Amino acid sequence: MRILAVDDEPLMLEMLCDRIRQARPQAELLPFGSSRTLLSWLEEEGEGFDVAFLDIEMPGISGIALAQRLKELCPQGNLVFVTGFSQYMAEAFQLHASGYIMKPVSVKAVEEELENLRRPLPLQQARRLRVQTFGNFEVFHDGEPVHFRRRRTKELFAYLIDRRGAGSTMGELISILWEGKPDTDSVRSQLRSLISDLRSTLQALGQKSIIIKRWDLIAVDPARVDCDYYRFLAGDQSAVNAFRGEYMSNYSWAEPTVGALHGLDERETKGKT
Repeated sequence: MRILAVDDEPLMLEMLCDRIRQARPQAELLPFGSSRTLLSWLEEEGEGFDVAFLDIEMPGISGIALAQRLKELCPQGNLVFVTGFSQYMAEAFQLHASGYIMKPVSVKAVEEELENLRRPLPLQQARRLRVQTFGNFEVFHDGEPVHFRRRRTKELFAYLIDRRGAGSTMGELISILWEGKPDTDSVRSQLRSLISDLRSTLQALGQKSIIIKRWDLIAVDPARVDCDYYRFLAGDQSAVNAFRGEYMSNYSWAEPTVGALHGLDERETKGKT
């Protein structure tokens, strides 16, 4: 789920984002300090959203005007207005908004809006990538293997999958992908090329939103991937049965995860005896 949050007051935006994260910790949350920055992002990225929480009284482009533009750019997106004033309700409903939250925002109010969206989200994201980590690391889209132009691009994606949504810094990725090499401007330039290559590969499959990039951190959105490793950790019996002691065998840095999986597998086995 991709959620947008817009408020021109930094403290209010921080509070709104905090409440959304508590309500939906697995969602991809994108905060914006103005209507213009959000519109610029949408036009540049060319991607949609599931829910947008919009402050109404903002300088320049108001929340109402922003909502009208968002309806044009992403008709299926849900709009939730967040404001300290009730007089805008009529305009909100004319725009067929999904909801209306009064400030100060509470986690309960956010949860209620997300559970009662005007346009409910599909139970399962269509055409998710399938990622195989047991044995060698492989990626499939619509049943077909995904081709990575560079070996290190594939390894970069593998490491981000292993991190399960935790952000990785440029320095950390360099130590993994260029083991033993110093962190230089040249190596950082190569890493930026790999990240760009990975995003381009996923974009061509309509899956660019899997990658989350924030300042010096990069991560994957686990909710947008069908991964045997993730299903194993969730207790999916078919994934547990599929584990044969091998995990990302083509990468030596994956060995700590192999040990952890063995430990979990042994506990699962003992629990059945």
